[in-house]
Amino acid sequence: MEALIHEVYPVASADYTSAGHASADIKKKLKMLGVGGDVLRRVAVASYEVELNLVIHSQGGHLDLNVFPDRVELVSEDVGPGIPDLSLAMREGWSTANEEARSLGFGAGMGLPNMKRNADEFDIQSEVGKGTVIRMGFRLA
Repeated sequence: MEALIHEVYPVASADYTSAGHASADIKKKLKMLGVGGDVLRRVAVASYEVELNLVIHSQGGHLDLNVFPDRVELVSEDVGPGIPDLSLAMREGWSTANEEARSLGFGAGMGLPNMKRNADEFDIQSEVGKGTVIRMGFRLA
């Protein structure tokens, strides 16, 4: 099935001034489509968390939005250090955020847990030295 909407949002490493622009645009597009309530909130939270992870932890990447009649899909793919221990990274409070991110109020270690908690489907694949791909699905019906 072809997506009704397909958008690709490039996200630059350490670009804290633009952080949140992609997720705000995603929320706006979904609202215009009539997606509301719980689903809109969950997509907004997950898209913001994944976008900030791209800014904080990667060497750059992109966030893709695909909207189908029955679901929303978010795919984040980055170039980066990868995640050496996924089970540790999924624990609330665990963070490898640098001092700059922490000084700006980011890096509390809730990103991946919040993504998983808010998505109906969640998959993360990471290879050290290569990067990370996160796929999230949200049912509309």
